[in-house]
Amino acid sequence: MSTHVAVLQGGLSAEREVSLSSGKAVIEALKHSGYRVTPIDAGRDLAEALGRAKPDVVFNALHGRFGEDGCVQGVLELLRLPYTHSGLLASALAMEKPMAKRLFLEAGIPVPEGVVMARRDVTGNPPFDPPYVVKPTNEGSSVGVRIVRADDNRPPFDAENWPFGDTVLVERYVPGREIQVAVMGDRVLGAIEIRTPRGFYDYDAKYVPGLSEHLMPAPIHPKAYDEACRLAMAAHSTLGCRGVSRTDMRYDDTQGEPGRLVVLEINTQPGMTPTSLVPEIARHRGISFEQLVVWMVENARCGD
Repeated sequence: MSTHVAVLQGGLSAEREVSLSSGKAVIEALKHSGYRVTPIDAGRDLAEALGRAKPDVVFNALHGRFGEDGCVQGVLELLRLPYTHSGLLASALAMEKPMAKRLFLEAGIPVPEGVVMARRDVTGNPPFDPPYVVKPTNEGSSVGVRIVRADDNRPPFDAENWPFGDTVLVERYVPGREIQVAVMGDRVLGAIEIRTPRGFYDYDAKYVPGLSEHLMPAPIHPKAYDEACRLAMAAHSTLGCRGVSRTDMRYDDTQGEPGRLVVLEINTQPGMTPTSLVPEIARHRGISFEQLVVWMVENARCGD
């Protein structure tokens, strides 16, 4: 009998639709590769759903809170079910951006200058002159991220309809280019540059076809390319990640090349959608989508 894989998708976060898209692609690839697959829309009855399905292994295609932040990983640990991507601790650390930044700094990994502050204080007393960036402390896919510019008359966020908590992370804006690097196990797959006319790589630019241009490999100075790869591997190792991760960076080349790289965050469960970057980077290295997904299943396990 073939290996039985439960694919967790959907979920409860603001990234539900992205997860459904990732899950659909993963399910098709696994079925084509000969696996027996059970899709599970991960709700609050997840433990019961897994008990009914009785899978051999779990492919976690969830994104955002309750799927990428250690919560689901904890359930899977209790059930002793091998699962893809990072373990409980690394997942929780990566999703909590201020803590990840602190650990990166201690490891010598450059990050943007930033401060956590009460949401109510940002509008009246921002810590930086514009431009600066306001973001939730524990969301992904650029959900809730806003760049506040000098000529911007809008508030940093809608105070009446902000669903991401009472504290925010405010960072000094880093000019330059969007660089993202994929890591697969103990090796770096490569760095890609993202260009978009939307001002920054926001939610729509990530998932709406045609709103961003992907350049693989990233056309940056060779020394900067090597440094981007080194930083991604360092970030992956610092948090104790496993499986596949993607590290997002800014490359400030405004004073010429090679420029300055800073790490924005690491994604422990990067997207597997038709416009996602990790499959594209892997494909450039000769790894098909099916091969990538199969590798992730074969390297699934419990424990950190």
